Amino acid sequence: MSKALKDLTKSGKQRPWRERKLENLTYAEYLDILNFKKANRVKNCAEVLNFVADDTGHLKLYQTWFCKSRLCPMCNWRRSMKQSNQLVKILNEAHKRESHGRFLFLTLTVKNTDGLALKAELAKLGKAIYKLFQYKKVAKNVLGYVRSTEVTVSNDGTYHPHMHVLLFVKNTYFKNSENYINQAEWTKLWQRAMKLDYKPIVNIEAVKANKDLGKGSLVASAQETAKYQVKSKDILTSDRERDLKVVEDLEQALANTRQISFAGIFKIIRKELQLEEKKENLVDLNESEEVPDEVVKTVVAKWNFNKQNYFIW
Repeated sequence: MSKALKDLTKSGKQRPWRERKLENLTYAEYLDILNFKKANRVKNCAEVLNFVADDTGHLKLYQTWFCKSRLCPMCNWRRSMKQSNQLVKILNEAHKRESHGRFLFLTLTVKNTDGLALKAELAKLGKAIYKLFQYKKVAKNVLGYVRSTEVTVSNDGTYHPHMHVLLFVKNTYFKNSENYINQAEWTKLWQRAMKLDYKPIVNIEAVKANKDLGKGSLVASAQETAKYQVKSKDILTSDRERDLKVVEDLEQALANTRQISFAGIFKIIRKELQLEEKKENLVDLNESEEVPDEVVKTVVAKWNFNKQNYFIW
């Protein structure tokens, strides 16, 4: 009898291939009900996984087919890991070049909106973030930044679009009042950029340039910035009718939008490290520590729709 796939990281943690595929199939089912043409394409996402293995049995994915749909739980899992790994490399290199620079984590919010207005609100956010970093006091302090857009679903069925921004500022930022921007001032600047008639919730905090995964660390902030644009739990609940509406709203609103973008020194380093891709690759996650020491065999795992799991051929 074929064995179920057991893909462990070198730290011994089981990778959630089965969980993500089950979520993927539910998402594909919703797309089919909503008559999206890509439903069958999404259903076939990561159906066959080809791995290479070393003599200890450690696996690394080297070939599969991902649908790359914006809301696909399987693709979002891979995308988030890859973006986080790349971002950590970029941030570490930036810190090497500007060792006295400081990192800040900025969260920018607006009021909730309904599904019909969500796409327009996301476009407004994109224009406002660009405007924010053109303001004189901001521009003179910032060496680079990376920003990502996240949308969460509230209990009342409205959507909460917001932005996570990881900033790299000059060492003079904290040294005098002419450079320092406190939370109240960030709030005013964001209100101005968005042209809001209310005071938005804005949070700003310093980030430690270390590799610890604790709160406030650079790695933790990178993971937060690179995480899913929409979490699976927001589109896959026990309320089927609600989920169908959410999927339809988000598919329309997120089409042709950008989840993550880079500016300044981060953009320069990303290009120099050749991390830009004309075609998204979700197989290679840029995890050097996950590469098998010496490849001794290949392993093929295929999804069994009846048994609802991956099995080794």
